Amino acid sequence: MTTDDDTLVMLCSTMREFVDKRLIPAEEDVEERDAIPDGIVKEMADLGLFGLSVPTEYGGLGLSMFEEASVVFEIGRASAAFRSYFGTTNGVGTHGLLMDGTTEQKERYVPRIAAGEMVASFALTEPDAGSDAASLRTRAVRDGNEYIIDGTKRYITNAVHAGLFTVYARTGDKDSGSRGISAFLVEAGTPGMTVATPYRKMGFRGSHSSDVLFENCRVSASALLGGEEGKGFKTAMRALDQARIHMAAVAVGQSERLIEEGLRYVTEREQFGRPIGDFQLIQGLLAECQTDALAARALVERTARRKDAGINVTKESAATKFFATEALGRIADKVLQMHGGAGYIKEYPVERMYRDARLFRIFEGTSQILQLVVARQMLKEVSARG
Repeated sequence: MTTDDDTLVMLCSTMREFVDKRLIPAEEDVEERDAIPDGIVKEMADLGLFGLSVPTEYGGLGLSMFEEASVVFEIGRASAAFRSYFGTTNGVGTHGLLMDGTTEQKERYVPRIAAGEMVASFALTEPDAGSDAASLRTRAVRDGNEYIIDGTKRYITNAVHAGLFTVYARTGDKDSGSRGISAFLVEAGTPGMTVATPYRKMGFRGSHSSDVLFENCRVSASALLGGEEGKGFKTAMRALDQARIHMAAVAVGQSERLIEEGLRYVTEREQFGRPIGDFQLIQGLLAECQTDALAARALVERTARRKDAGINVTKESAATKFFATEALGRIADKVLQMHGGAGYIKEYPVERMYRDARLFRIFEGTSQILQLVVARQMLKEVSARG
């Protein structure tokens, strides 16, 4: 579905109200307990957040990329843990299934995912295969009507909550590279699969990441995504194109919230008998933050519209995620600086947001890998022009 402008405005207004009245007031509790309250998870499901881009025939909202980004700008203002819970499910955890799954696979899983009844995880990264995803070592060997999966996946978001994992494993020989990678839909509780205790992380409390171990894990041949071997790597990369636009939109929301916090502080905090916002050096920091945030939002919107138009956005999505997340890092640093010593204590949200912001330059493609993606796509375009 593509909503009209008025409907999108109303949807975004609803999300902003939800963020202001429910999510932001719950941030301290989530930080302390390292968990999102069940009641809020249910409210997110009721609002359709687990099915933002899922087609309406499967129970989702069926939003376009531009519409999804517009909603995520609002949700992204709250603690990143909230978005992480539904966003991974709605994003990389489901995109591969939607793009390349069989009709039977979609009908079996997607309605439950869209309803928030089943959390989905994206299991690609390994101890020795992060940025170099094509070198993954997890293997899936055909044995009659089953595949036997062996290997370890690392940093898997929502693994302890997931009911379904899209697992990327090598079905070809060791020299097959990306062409030998396939994707499998593995349900939680499958014998031979173990989800480890979540990591203790620098930030993102309330969002849980774990290792997932496969040891002689047998799955039916019907678990092969799309029913065809060798398509897994392409599926993963296409899913990441969309996920990177989504993640850039989250970074914009975080940036705008940080600016709100900075403005609140500099208009209330006084030194030398006047608010510190009156001083030009503080104003310079504010202007730099606002310019970065405006540029990041414009870039997300442009890339999202191009994706909706059917244009290949591999280069643009990488550039967008690179710029927006690097901008978030700059903004977080400057807003904390505006707070002075107060920014370093947990009484103020900026302390938590500063720690959370650091992860955005790592997941869904590090800044350095994204630079390589952009440059290589540029060189391919030159070569194609001959």
